[in-house]
Amino acid sequence: MGYPNKRLGFLGPEGTFTEEALLSQKDLLGFELIPFITIDSVLDALNSGAIDLGFVPIENSIEGTVSATIDSLVFDYDLTIVREVILDIHLQLLGLRGATLSDIKEIWSYPHALGQCRKFTANNLPNAVTNASTSTAEAAKMVALKNDGAIGAIAPRVSGKIYDLSVIAENIEDHKGNQTRFFLVQKDGIPPSTGHDKTALVCFQLSDTPGSLFSILAEFYARTVNLIKLESRPSKEGLGDYCFVIELEGHVSDPIVTDALMSLKRKLPEIKFLGSFPNMTDPKGLPLESDASDPSRIWINKIIDRIQGSF
Repeated sequence: MGYPNKRLGFLGPEGTFTEEALLSQKDLLGFELIPFITIDSVLDALNSGAIDLGFVPIENSIEGTVSATIDSLVFDYDLTIVREVILDIHLQLLGLRGATLSDIKEIWSYPHALGQCRKFTANNLPNAVTNASTSTAEAAKMVALKNDGAIGAIAPRVSGKIYDLSVIAENIEDHKGNQTRFFLVQKDGIPPSTGHDKTALVCFQLSDTPGSLFSILAEFYARTVNLIKLESRPSKEGLGDYCFVIELEGHVSDPIVTDALMSLKRKLPEIKFLGSFPNMTDPKGLPLESDASDPSRIWINKIIDRIQGSF
């Protein structure tokens, strides 16, 4: 199914894991797919209206959160997460045809990919210089353009095929359960509840005082809402000042989640809703009543009103 005049931007160039994950989503292939050189350029294009959807990496099971993505979503843009995609990651050391492991003196890749192969490089190429590229595919492209047998790239196998490089060492990631999670984001609109969803939000503290985090977590504990992820991020306001990025089981329209978010809205100086999107877990708990004129009820209703059926 096509989407005339609809554009979807992703972290490129051609051959990245981001593109591989995107291509696994058959319903998105009808969009015009546009590669961008950085995560920020994808989100900036989405924010400006140049594209309709953005697809970016958010987290790796070895290296953790992709800071460029989460910080942009928290601080720089008002965008909404509408889907997560998880991809198994296998990394290869690529080089010019005929190059061997002993030839490699310099390695290029995306910082997270370099981190995922830290043990391999330490054990097999201890003297090689490592350098950061804007993506794994960009590293492979650069090796092909430099045409130097002493330079290698850590990248997906498909990048080697695209840029006519050979696999010098395969599956070099340090942990075999290596996976990366990606977010599909849009300017506005929330997918309807599936009954198996996640909700992501950011909680900003009034001040760094004893019990401030506990007071946030207590709202979920009291309603038996399960937290899937809790991460502190620097607030950009000063050293030691943090906000909390939370992912929980349930959809914003689920009464139990609605009530928890309303309660947080009442007590916190700021709470930012990042999205509700399909997940494979079930929300639990019972709804609590509130006054329709309550400012927190008005705030949550505005979010729920954004729920839509399709792109």
